[in-house]
Amino acid sequence: MSFRTQYLHALPSLTAATVPAAALTLFRYQATHCPPYAAYLAALGRNPATVESLEQIPFLPIEFFKTHEVRTDTANWQPAETFLSSGTTLQQRSQHHVREPELYRQHAQRIFEHYYGPLTGWTILALLPSYLEQGGSSLVAMVEHFAQASGQPQPAFFLHNHAALLAALAEAKEQPNRKVLLIGVSYALLDFVEAHAGRPELLNLTVLETGGMKGRRREMIREELHAELQRGFGSAGIHSEYGMTEMLGQAYSFGDGRFWAPPQLQILLRDPSDPFSVSATRASGALNVIDLANIDSCAFIETKDLARRHPDGSFEVLGRLDNSDIRGCNQLV
Repeated sequence: MSFRTQYLHALPSLTAATVPAAALTLFRYQATHCPPYAAYLAALGRNPATVESLEQIPFLPIEFFKTHEVRTDTANWQPAETFLSSGTTLQQRSQHHVREPELYRQHAQRIFEHYYGPLTGWTILALLPSYLEQGGSSLVAMVEHFAQASGQPQPAFFLHNHAALLAALAEAKEQPNRKVLLIGVSYALLDFVEAHAGRPELLNLTVLETGGMKGRRREMIREELHAELQRGFGSAGIHSEYGMTEMLGQAYSFGDGRFWAPPQLQILLRDPSDPFSVSATRASGALNVIDLANIDSCAFIETKDLARRHPDGSFEVLGRLDNSDIRGCNQLV
């Protein structure tokens, strides 16, 4: 049995206790078999054999996904699907090459169901116009899979047709034993609630915002955005998703802006001015992600997000480092 097969078999059952060993094993594998990561480590003069803890792992700057083909074990496969980051025509889009797309979809489903229960108990509706228009979105792929797995009769996506979405919400809310989840990019959700505030179709559903103004509206801090959405949807809380093109895992917030991640998605913080000062106990700083589902790309990503960690293991995303691109699906400045 190959290393990849053994690793993927163990991935769903990883726990907080078993993650460090699994992460170090994957690090040594990718340090040898992921050419851009191996070159980066060599340029740093780092010997993978001397790395003995998660904090000692050098994290790959996320920009590499724009400038390099970040793939592990490249001789044995070609991408079956490539996810592209959102962006303007002036921005170079990140590329995440996926060896087995079904693994991504099943992993995302496990995470969602861990927090929200079986998809068969949900109707999934989505307002993600810019992602649909640009194409190549991992978020669209995830939502499409969720809707199929739910067995819902309604279509999932509504580009700009508010009337059709209102009708779908009304129909979904009449189905017994089903809850309704509306997933949307921030500007589209704001447009929707401003046009239809007070409509009964907007009440008593779960709203999951994925961030992103796409230059359509002024940027807001998360608290302001959620207050605006809550006034329109009359919801007890607006949920959020933290994910990005370069990751195959997600974290979720359930209304208070604090994200929770499964064991397969580890969050470490660093000094914003020192990329190698990584700490598992630091209270705030720039965010590094260990996404253990990224076996075929690179699991160790240095993002440009700023975050705060809480003692209970949750984290908040506070903003972006200066001079870094505004990301579409995970972040508000």
